[in-house]
Amino acid sequence: MKTEFLSTVPVLPSSDIERDLIWYEEKLGFKKIFGDSMYVGIHYKTVWLHLQWHADTDDDPLLGGSVVRIFVKNIDKYFNRLLARGVVKKEDLKLNTPWGTNEFGIYDPNRNAIFFVEDI
Repeated sequence: MKTEFLSTVPVLPSSDIERDLIWYEEKLGFKKIFGDSMYVGIHYKTVWLHLQWHADTDDDPLLGGSVVRIFVKNIDKYFNRLLARGVVKKEDLKLNTPWGTNEFGIYDPNRNAIFFVEDI
């Protein structure tokens, strides 16, 4: 089976998750589906957004880059293609994460993080 690309979820930086969550709920009608003080997933109709804490400090998970999560089906086929090209290492594929996914991530030349995620 080929890898099927399903959707893209932007991960937006937030210096205050709680403040921003209230704004998205009150102003735009989004609802929190999952998360904590560092990372939340919000949803409205057919649109998903994720908010991730960023402070542009040494504690910042991305040190200033952007993030996108690309949801796929049959992640292993695409992962193996990138493995053969030397883009990823075998240990980069995280299977059965505590949040219910198989996933791996890479950085582009601008330090933007691209995660490929399969819900399980």
